[in-house]
Amino acid sequence: MTETSHSTAGIDQERVAIDGLDGHIIELLARRARISARIQQSRMNAGGPRTELSREMDVLARYRDGLGPYGTQVAMSILKLCRGAGPQELLALTAEATDRPA
Repeated sequence: MTETSHSTAGIDQERVAIDGLDGHIIELLARRARISARIQQSRMNAGGPRTELSREMDVLARYRDGLGPYGTQVAMSILKLCRGAGPQELLALTAEATDRPA
């Protein structure tokens, strides 16, 4: 094998690893969305708001502390994913996402 084919094989292996990680991340985000939808529904059933700003600020801080400045953007996207739809729609969407073959 040439140096280029060794390099390409290494890159291909790393991409397979990244694809696997992406699959896990998607599964975890779908799980998080389902849990968030249940919390939102419980909060609304009790007469409260769907979201809790202080909790969202804690999440933003945790991601920023763990990932640096881009962590805030990641957290914002996750929060948007988990609160963008109403709880029932979110439960349906995330159930579909986790039922898809890998």
